[in-house]
Amino acid sequence: MINLISGVAAFFLAASPLRAAELSIMVGESIDLGGFRGVLHYTDENDGYRVIATIADGEAGLPVRFSATLADGQSATISVPRKLGEPEQSLEISRSGDTLTVTELGSVSNQRTGALAE
Repeated sequence: MINLISGVAAFFLAASPLRAAELSIMVGESIDLGGFRGVLHYTDENDGYRVIATIADGEAGLPVRFSATLADGQSATISVPRKLGEPEQSLEISRSGDTLTVTELGSVSNQRTGALAE
């Protein structure tokens, strides 16, 4: 179990932070959803882009993997819980043609968008 967590942590550290930039297939981008941190990447499959996010609650949390296959025009949202009364932390991943766009949702003043293209 410790080796699994260490391996996931090393992968998180090797990925570059999410920003408005292109992402090559299988190259991870760091994501931060409040205290939950992780990596987002995708592969080009026969039925669409398979988007994979692996996140953990801090360094001690067990990693959780989210996966969705997006066809052109589709989107998926990843949300994590927050304290009562705090706005939710979530990412929306949408596909338009050969481009994946990742938008950090939450308060309107704290939104960030980045394009992930093949």
